[in-house]
Amino acid sequence: MARIVMKFGGTSVADLDRIKNVARHVKREVDAGHEVAVVVSAMSGKTNELVGWVQNMPKVAGADHSIYDAREYDAVVASGEQVTSGLLAIALQAMGINARSWQGWQIPIRTDNAHGAARILEIDGGEMIRRMGEGQVAVVAGFQGLGPDNRLSTLGRGGSDTSAVAIAAAVKADRCDIYTDVDGVYTTDPRIEPKARRLKKIAFEEMLEMASLGAKVLQVRSVELAMVFKVRTFVRSSFEDPDAPGMGDLLNPPGTLICDEEEIVEQEVVTGIAYAKDEAQISLRRLADRPGVSAAIFGPLAENHINVDMIVQNISEDGSKTDMTFTVPSGDVDKALRVLGENKEKIGYDVIQNESGLVKVSVIGVGMRSHAGVAATAFRALAEKGINIKAITTSEIKISILIDGPYAELAVRTLHSCYGLDKS
Repeated sequence: MARIVMKFGGTSVADLDRIKNVARHVKREVDAGHEVAVVVSAMSGKTNELVGWVQNMPKVAGADHSIYDAREYDAVVASGEQVTSGLLAIALQAMGINARSWQGWQIPIRTDNAHGAARILEIDGGEMIRRMGEGQVAVVAGFQGLGPDNRLSTLGRGGSDTSAVAIAAAVKADRCDIYTDVDGVYTTDPRIEPKARRLKKIAFEEMLEMASLGAKVLQVRSVELAMVFKVRTFVRSSFEDPDAPGMGDLLNPPGTLICDEEEIVEQEVVTGIAYAKDEAQISLRRLADRPGVSAAIFGPLAENHINVDMIVQNISEDGSKTDMTFTVPSGDVDKALRVLGENKEKIGYDVIQNESGLVKVSVIGVGMRSHAGVAATAFRALAEKGINIKAITTSEIKISILIDGPYAELAVRTLHSCYGLDKS
């Protein structure tokens, strides 16, 4: 017998028939004698609809702006998960399973006060553990928490993944299964490279890089939590037959296991290729090369919640001037240019330039720590395809390369092939 947390995303609970299918997955684990908690997202498309209502309400009510109270935003958008949790509990009860729905505040999942993008501070899993021990399935509304002001809070888009991993840590689950519309984590996006392979296992660090660099399988914060609390996490498909052979395997169910590096015996040098579209590059020309200039640039950007990624600095031959180039999401370019313009005197640049429509392609693998020549292989392969590199950043387990947008798919396929990831 094990304690399992199962999470189902929006496409998995899109309608009543799919909720019934989810209930069959849950029943399979209950019938096997496991203690089970389930975390659910809102039905597919429902959160977008609720967000739209919130954004439109001020103007519909006669205001000349679209500003709204973030606390009321949380009250509205959290209702999607509340509906799903109740419906799934009803479905389980109809199948003869003792089940009860839980809202975030009932557990409670304590968060900070950043309404709309709250972070989990603590979870008291004591009552859930007691109920699960008595054979009751806990059906938890994901994405929800309780702020210090005792108001409902939400964890940001994709927050149900974070809810599931956090609950798994709190109840000391043996496993956290993230059910989605794909059957695991692939070496790259199969829509771009049909030869992409499903990974049997991937290390926490690699998955964290994959998630933060464009892979949409898991929310970044959920992977961070899994890594910190060593929560063994499986990515699985909810669309496979719940009673198919192997689906009830406790140790090796179908899907991809995200785990500690030590669990992976045969570690590949490169595990996967990720990409992120809609990157933009901003360059500040002829800055004075003096202490404090970087703080003058990136401090105001951080204060305005603009995420800066790749940073490249070029110093003039006499060492008196420098150029600073960095990337931001394309949607933040106008905001970043405004902030930098407001701080021009303090920063002291001559000219500001920007370019949008770029793509960041990343090569990821913990095996890169102990192998030389990984970067050279990427640069050579891209050069042979005539792909120009605009910027490069590296870490122990990652190389990120900035290129022009039209070359994105060619670059992904080229890198996937040159590291042998297309070979079974």
